[in-house]
Amino acid sequence: MLLRYLICVFLCRVDKDRSGVISDSELQQALSNAMFDRENKGGVNFNEFAGVWKYITDWQNIFRTYDRDNSGFIDKNELKQALTGFGYRLSDQFYGTLIEKFDRQRKGQVAFDDFIQCCIVLQRLTDVFRRYDTDQDGWIQVSYEQYLSMVFNVV
Repeated sequence: MLLRYLICVFLCRVDKDRSGVISDSELQQALSNAMFDRENKGGVNFNEFAGVWKYITDWQNIFRTYDRDNSGFIDKNELKQALTGFGYRLSDQFYGTLIEKFDRQRKGQVAFDDFIQCCIVLQRLTDVFRRYDTDQDGWIQVSYEQYLSMVFNVV
């Protein structure tokens, strides 16, 4: 089961075009960039792989903490608890939007790999937003072109 999670997380991080398949170029890029290869040697050594493994198990522990009913899925309320625990303050409506976006099985809940992808996308969007929120009041004003640049930096 853990191997499946490892593969799913890897796929979510590496599959840039979201095709569900890792192309040769995507795999090569993943192995040669700083995502795994901390020493920039074009491969992953034991310590780097151990770091990836710890990353996966940390995510798994977080998921299990918020999967209160041990169903193997996180529903809207559990997702809200998890993201609130991470410091996000979002509306109930937006949590519903997140479930709709990341629930590939259309059951009103997210699996482990969907949860990780949701968290990663939310963090990336937040990072981009913060670059424009210079006074840190939770509001930004951007031109259409700036908005497109923000979105394309995340997609």
